[in-house]
Amino acid sequence: MENRYLGLIEKSIQDHWDLPAFSDYEGQTFHFKDVARRIEKYHIILEQAGIKKGDKVGIVGRNSSGWAIAFFGTLAYGAVAVPILHEFKPDNIHHIINHSETKAILVGSNVWENLNECLMPNLKLIVGLESFAILKAKNKEVYKVRNRINEYFGKKYPRSFTAADVKYHTEQADELAVLNYTSGTTSFSKGVMIPYRSLWSNVQFAYDKLKFIEPGGEIVCMLPMAHMYGLTFEVLNSFNKGCHVHFLTRIPSPKIIGDAFAKYKPILILAVPLIIEKIIKNKVFPELEKPLMKFLLKLPYVDKKVHQVIAKKLNASFGDNFAQVIIGGAAINKDVETFLRDINFRYTVGYGMTECGPLIAYSYWDQFRQGSCGQIVDRMEVRIDSSDPTTEVGEILVKGMNVMLGYYKNKEATREIFTSDGWLRTGDLGTIDADGFLYIRGRSKSMILGASGQNIYPEEIEDKLNNLDYVSESIIADKNGKLIALICPDWAQIDAAGIDHDTIDALIKENLKLLNAELPSYSQISGHKLYQEEFEKTPKRSIKRYLYTAAINN
Repeated sequence: MENRYLGLIEKSIQDHWDLPAFSDYEGQTFHFKDVARRIEKYHIILEQAGIKKGDKVGIVGRNSSGWAIAFFGTLAYGAVAVPILHEFKPDNIHHIINHSETKAILVGSNVWENLNECLMPNLKLIVGLESFAILKAKNKEVYKVRNRINEYFGKKYPRSFTAADVKYHTEQADELAVLNYTSGTTSFSKGVMIPYRSLWSNVQFAYDKLKFIEPGGEIVCMLPMAHMYGLTFEVLNSFNKGCHVHFLTRIPSPKIIGDAFAKYKPILILAVPLIIEKIIKNKVFPELEKPLMKFLLKLPYVDKKVHQVIAKKLNASFGDNFAQVIIGGAAINKDVETFLRDINFRYTVGYGMTECGPLIAYSYWDQFRQGSCGQIVDRMEVRIDSSDPTTEVGEILVKGMNVMLGYYKNKEATREIFTSDGWLRTGDLGTIDADGFLYIRGRSKSMILGASGQNIYPEEIEDKLNNLDYVSESIIADKNGKLIALICPDWAQIDAAGIDHDTIDALIKENLKLLNAELPSYSQISGHKLYQEEFEKTPKRSIKRYLYTAAINN
């Protein structure tokens, strides 16, 4: 069968047999041949435990080589991978395992200690993600097999194990590969059914378009692998290309990320806007506000030199070897994007959703148009649900090989997200220009209808609000026909300025007056509420808006 995703994996292992594939930060390195051997040993355990093709296998834990090997091994066996974000609460993990009818899980030690196996009665096998040790097994023979795994492996391959022995499950295009439970910004978790054709199409697009990535290239994996954005482009694409992926294996703090970039100098960097915006707003913008810098930026020719110096420092903070930084997962702040464009920073903004595994739009950084999220990708179509897609905002509808099969055991939600003629409703609003560049305006479910019938896009107001002093992040909510700003202050900036926390409410109120002077009358902010801690996020670092907009009206 052509266009097999597992065919790509077989070939990559065979072609890159002696190259390093995965490394844990300051830990063990696995070459492609090591990964292949681990997969075969994993298959022996799954078979002994009674796991069959088509069964669900959960993977929950921090990013690691073991996580990646478990994922590839699960698919290669013919089972369905169920990635679960390790930051989910135990009751949510229990629910996902039961709802998905998962038969086996590979679990990190920090997650396992908080789970209750009695609440997951259908599990046949529980394996430690770090060591592949058997934590629990209904078939007691599994313990013996694991303890003597090298012996069993030797019996299976008595004449040695070579690249020629790498032969995996032969999948069908519409066969379920991944069941990904996404915690969205506007609703609760749903199980997204990703077929093999979606994995193949996404990875093949990256193989065709990201030609700067070559075998042996270094990649730092810092996005959660339980989310399709990081999984597909930091791991699946890199493994297919023969790259060396470095897993941070811990909370990706700015220091750890910076150290990893400096040490490994990755050729491709994937980031969510929050990471980029924090670097620019906290480290760069304050420098630009200094009187001398403001003066220099007004001088012809000198301003370009200043930008070059800033760009050099910024490039160095990302390892100085990257071909481009791909920003995805949410919209990027307009002021930050303008600044990146001014200094000729090698960035691009992509667009996708879990339901498309995830890619919908992308363009290489030197072809990318500011404000857009690229052009529709290969094997996908896009349609704007409006009378004039270039000027009139409408919902973005997509169709193509990347699109999911539907939501697991949720026919109603599946019917709601597809049109009668098969287009997937993204829930995002946008326009598309004459050259096919897509522009996101907001989410259809977050749009607020003004008192006089005006469409108010809260993301546009939040974008301006987040640029004000002492504001870290915000949500604009409708309360009884008036707009309320829910604000998490930038406590780091406040403390650095030596401002008393008791006075911050008054300062924010003054800033909101300045913002209202820029806004049309129908989108004026009538009040605000401060939050001490940052807003709860989805795996891709988008705010769970529904939690707060619902609470403000109760």
